[in-house]
Amino acid sequence: MIIGNGRLITNSDKIGFMDNGAVLIKGNVVEEIGDFETLKKANPNEEVLDANGQLIMPGMICAHSHIYSAYARGMAPSGATDNFFNILENLWWKLDRSLGLEDIKLNAYTTYAESIKSGVTTLIDHHASGHCIPGSLFALEEVAKKIGVRTSLCFETTDRDGKEATKAGIKENVDFIKHTLKDNDDMVKGLFGMHASFTISDETMSLIKEAMEGVDAGYHVHVTEGIEDQYDSLKKYGRKVGERLYDWGILGDKTLAIHCIHLSQGEMDIIKATDTSVVTNPESNMNNAVGAPPVVQMLKKGIRVGLGSDAYTQDMFESMKVSNILQSHHLADPTVGFMETKALQFENNPKICAKYWDKPLGKIEKGAYADIIVVDYKPHTPMSDANWFGHLLFGVNGGMVKHTVINGKLVMKDRIILTADMDKINVDSTQRASEIWKNM
Repeated sequence: MIIGNGRLITNSDKIGFMDNGAVLIKGNVVEEIGDFETLKKANPNEEVLDANGQLIMPGMICAHSHIYSAYARGMAPSGATDNFFNILENLWWKLDRSLGLEDIKLNAYTTYAESIKSGVTTLIDHHASGHCIPGSLFALEEVAKKIGVRTSLCFETTDRDGKEATKAGIKENVDFIKHTLKDNDDMVKGLFGMHASFTISDETMSLIKEAMEGVDAGYHVHVTEGIEDQYDSLKKYGRKVGERLYDWGILGDKTLAIHCIHLSQGEMDIIKATDTSVVTNPESNMNNAVGAPPVVQMLKKGIRVGLGSDAYTQDMFESMKVSNILQSHHLADPTVGFMETKALQFENNPKICAKYWDKPLGKIEKGAYADIIVVDYKPHTPMSDANWFGHLLFGVNGGMVKHTVINGKLVMKDRIILTADMDKINVDSTQRASEIWKNM
C-alpha cells in the first residue's frame, strides 16, 4: 500500500515533515518515505490510499486505559462520590464486579473501536473484573485481534475481593504473559497488573514475586493516584509507596507507574534510578480531584513520562490539550506544558512501547510498524517541521481522523470500522449496560 498526497508528519529524526509526502508499506512495516508521484511510479502495482491534501501521521499511543469502564458512560453512581476512595468503592469497583466474559468482550469492542476512530493504534490497558477473572485477558485479546488493534493487557491484582480472587488474578496475569511471550505476531503483549499499594498486602506481594520468578515482563501499577495511598503505606509499612514498591522489586525498565501525583523527591529519584516509566492521565486526575502530577519536575529529573487517558476519553489529541494547560495552570507558568506534552506523546510513549514491541511505534520511518492515520486537517497557516505539534495541539481532534491503518492493514476507512459490525455491537452493549445499571 502507498499512503500519500498529503502533509506528512513522521515524528522521526530521519526525515521529519514533508509538504507532499507518501509512505510505502510492505507487509506490516514502513518500507520507504518519499514524494507521492515518485513512489507511485516506482511501485505501480501497489494499492493507493490518497490523502487528498490531508494530514498523514503516526498512529497515536495511549499508554494507560481501562476497557472495563465502558459501561460507565451516562451511568449515575448510587453511592457517595465525594472523595477518591468513595469514587472507587461506589463506582468503579461496583462496576468491575458486575462484568462477565461477554461484557468484557463488548467493552473491548466499543473501547477499541472508539480508539481507532480517534486515531489510537496502540492501547495499553489495565483490566479489572473481580467476579470474572479466569479467561478475562484472553477474551480481551480475542477482540483485539479481530478488530486489528495493537494492545498490551494485564489484570488488576488486588486484595479487595478476597484471597481466592487475589490468587486467580495472579494466575491470569502470569498465564497470559507466558501466552503472549510465545506469540510471534507482536500485536498483543502482557504485563503483570497490580491495583495499588493500598489494596495489596505484603502477603500478596510475596505471592506476586513468587509467581513472576523467571517471567520476563514488567508490572503495571497505580502509584499515589490519591494522597491516601501514601498515608496507607506509611501507616502500615513505614515506607512511602515508591520505596515499598522498590523494596519488593516491582520497579524497573519494563514497569509502568501510573499517575504518580503525590511522589516525594526521593521517590522520583528511585523511579529514575530504576528506569521505571511513569504515565500521567490529566483529564482523569482533574475529574477525580486528586491533584496535578509533577510532570515538569519528573522530566527535569530525566524520568521517562508518557501519556494515557485512564479511559476518561479514547481521544489522545484531547488528552494532549488538557496535559498542556494543566501544567501551565497548576504551576502558574505559561512557559511550561507545551513542549512537555510533546515529549510525553511523541517522544516517551514511543520509548515506552519500545520496551515491549519489537519494531518502532509512534514513528513513520523505514522498519517501523505501519501504524498510520490520515486526519482531515488542512491548515490555514504555514505548517512545517518546526511547528507541526502546535497544529496538532490547537487544530486537531480525534473526530477528524478519517482513515486508520494498523500493522499495515486498513481497519478504518472514511470513519467506518472495517473489522467489526459496530452497529450491532453498540446495540448489544446498550442493552447489556442497561441491565448492569440496575445492579449499580
